[in-house]
Amino acid sequence: MPKRIALNGKTTGTARELMLKSVLFGNLEPAQLDTLLQHTRSAALEEGQVLFEQQRPANEIFMLQSGQVKLARISPEGQEKVIDVISPGNTFAEAIMFSRASVYPVTAAALSASELLCFDTATYAGILRQSTDACFAIMAHLSRRQHWLIGEIDRLTLHNATFRLITYLLDQVPSTDLGTSEVKLNTPKHVIASRLSMTPETLSRTLTKLSRDGLIDINEHSVLLKDVGQLRSYAQGNSL
Repeated sequence: MPKRIALNGKTTGTARELMLKSVLFGNLEPAQLDTLLQHTRSAALEEGQVLFEQQRPANEIFMLQSGQVKLARISPEGQEKVIDVISPGNTFAEAIMFSRASVYPVTAAALSASELLCFDTATYAGILRQSTDACFAIMAHLSRRQHWLIGEIDRLTLHNATFRLITYLLDQVPSTDLGTSEVKLNTPKHVIASRLSMTPETLSRTLTKLSRDGLIDINEHSVLLKDVGQLRSYAQGNSL
């Protein structure tokens, strides 16, 4: 487990700014935010380092400040299924506060060198008991997360590899883009493949097919979407 470090004057200010932009903490009163910050620690992960393991006791929720963290389920046989890839500014593991079984349902590991804020769940739960606004904020956050998960189940079970890859790429570009748009491939391709429930070989074949069809250009560390509007039309059920 990575070492937890108490916040100092500078890191407290940085943490406060980031937290105020978060759905989970943006509605807290200044005094409540101060209380939570007093029980907040920072942690740094090296690439590949595990933050927590599946089924281990859970007493913290997290916000990623920099880097990338993957959340994955590990089967008894050791097979890994990537559930999500966390990007900076996002929180994770918050649902454990409302579960009677206070264990992490996934394993979290760094895909690159990462920095995080670690929040004590007991302190945050105590604040929620005092704040109706904070309770409604986290309910709204968890509701959006649930809708996203339902959509994710739909994509992974009812659609083919081409659809899953296109929707993944579209998720990386601004919603207003309709022409060309470049997607940086900061996540290892084998992790993207696991995230999309396909083998790395299927991912490579699907990328090649889209390139051959003139829909994308593949570069070493990015993919150029040549007609975002056409890809959005396909994601909405129309033919390519």
